[in-house]
Amino acid sequence: MRKRIGVVAAAGLLMAALLGEAAAAPWERLTPDERQVLKPFEGRWESLPPERQERLRRGAERWRTMTPEEREQARERSRKWRELPREERERIRKRFDEFSKLPPAEQERIRQRYRWFRELPPEERAALREKWRGLGREERRELRDRYRAMTPEQRKDYLKQP
Repeated sequence: MRKRIGVVAAAGLLMAALLGEAAAAPWERLTPDERQVLKPFEGRWESLPPERQERLRRGAERWRTMTPEEREQARERSRKWRELPREERERIRKRFDEFSKLPPAEQERIRQRYRWFRELPPEERAALREKWRGLGREERRELRDRYRAMTPEQRKDYLKQP
């Protein structure tokens, strides 16, 4: 029995050591492709937490598999993000954290609603935004409930109302 516990403990320590080694990879252990993509982090790589290093490595792998058009889109999104005021970036991060804490079913419902909204013709999206901006908090809640109960045809008719 003692021997079995000792073997299990030794195996656990070995796994922990191997996982710790894999989680915090020294710069020299990165592949040449990873080092090329992650070059801006070279000077501080060793001081980054292992979780951050792993996220960056996964990002480098995604970058490597992107088409030139996808890379350009990613650069543009990054440029726009950097140009946002600090307060706006913090607001977006906070909302993302709140979204991440929602149950998966609720996250999916929100994603579906977003896709639905993005697929509306620009005039309908603008009309919906304008109506929304003119409402108070309680009116918005009531509208949400009423709108969710409408059929697609009723929604189109509603959006066309002055």
